[in-house]
Amino acid sequence: MNDAKTTLGHKILAAKKQKKWTWPEIAAKLEHSPVWTCAACLGQMSMTEATAKKAGKLFKLTDDEVELLREPPYRGSLPTAVPTDPLIYRFYELIQVYGTTWKELIQEEFGDGIMSAIELDMTLERQADQKGDRVRLTMTGKFLPYKRY
Repeated sequence: MNDAKTTLGHKILAAKKQKKWTWPEIAAKLEHSPVWTCAACLGQMSMTEATAKKAGKLFKLTDDEVELLREPPYRGSLPTAVPTDPLIYRFYELIQVYGTTWKELIQEEFGDGIMSAIELDMTLERQADQKGDRVRLTMTGKFLPYKRY
């Protein structure tokens, strides 16, 4: 469903590698966060016209590719229901183990509803630790109560 966006994402990754850029560097050029920028470049977010044009110049994209960056994606980039990549699988494992706990704690604090994945901010940072560096992933999502009608 997202074949064209996936192919474009591979082209962007190749340009990123060739230019030795980091996602924070690219994000600064596109004036967005590294997490959102990476997701958009890999085909999971749609860019505004202005951002797509900046990305087009940055990565030397065709007009059709710039337009593709603007199209709403079919979200969900994993090829299988259960991820097989070990790093991605750990997030799946976190949901299996802690999903019901997060649900219970969020609903105890906020009531019956969900944390928005649309109205979401996310950061990823390296946290130095003498036992080995740690990954700090921070998400803040707007709470959306279920509507009663």
